[in-house]
Order: sequence, then C-alpha cells, then structure tokens
Amino acid sequence: MNIRQLRSREDVRAAIEINGRAWEAAYADVLPADVVAQVAGEPADEHVDRRFDQLLDDPAGFLVAEDDEGEVLGYAHLRWGENTQPFVGETEAGLTELYVDPEVWGEGVGTALIERGLDVLPDDVDAITLEMLDGNEVGARFFESRGFERSGTSETDVGGETYPTVRYRRDL
Repeated sequence: MNIRQLRSREDVRAAIEINGRAWEAAYADVLPADVVAQVAGEPADEHVDRRFDQLLDDPAGFLVAEDDEGEVLGYAHLRWGENTQPFVGETEAGLTELYVDPEVWGEGVGTALIERGLDVLPDDVDAITLEMLDGNEVGARFFESRGFERSGTSETDVGGETYPTVRYRRDL
C-alpha cells in the first residue's frame, strides 16, 4: 500500500465514490436511506472539478491510500490553521474526512492514513480533532482503538435535518 498526496481529478473522483460507499455501510442505521443515497452514487464531473479545484489550494493535507496497482482504497483530509472547523483549536489539526472503502475495512488502510497524516502536520500542532455523526459505531471503535478520546457533542445539518454528532480528540 502506498500513501501519497492528491495528484489528480481521478483521485478526487475515487475519494467521492469511496465516501459514498462508506456512508452506505456506516450510516445505514443512522440516517434515512434517501439522505445516504444523496452521498452515494456516481459523482457529477462538475462536482469532481469543483472539489479538485478547492483542494489544489492546499493539497498537503489530502492523502490517498492506493494498492500496488494504483487503485484508491481510502483517503484522509486534514486541515489546520485558519482553514478548519470552528471547534478545532489554534494548535490542533482537524481530521475533516477519513474514509476507506468498506471492502478493505480492517486491513490497516485507515491506520496508515492517520500515521502518514501525522507526518504532514506542522510541528506546532499538538492534537487532532474530528467530528462524526453519532451512531457511527464502526468509526467510534476505529478512532477509540487508535487513541482518540470522546471530547464532546454537537449537531450538524444533513439533508435538511439536524443530527447529533460526537467529537474526538487525540493528543500528539
């Protein structure tokens, strides 16, 4: 497995598709099927182009995991400084996204993405924080087994409805 930075629109397309499959697996019992269906499916070219252009501003924090044949297995997006969510402190990085294709869950892809992500963070970052929908038991087990501790709750809007979220933090 190779962990590398963002290279192309095809990386973004693969990431969007993996995101959809992971949502289908992790949130099937948490969100209504029509909401999950909005995330899953074939991404429109305009969406891929827009996301790629956004990521070009700071590709260092967007990591892709690929197998030996170059197939994307998962991705992580870390942000720090002024470019992150309001709940992320000045000396913290936000793990905005970490999604792995459900077909390779449990094979070390997510762990490898986190470990490589630590290498791209500035030296003054002292913690990683993240927020995910409450009820994502797969995600909770994954992050807790890698040293993240539950640090709070909030809510977010998904598909026009409000859902509870859980925040996690890992000191570095």
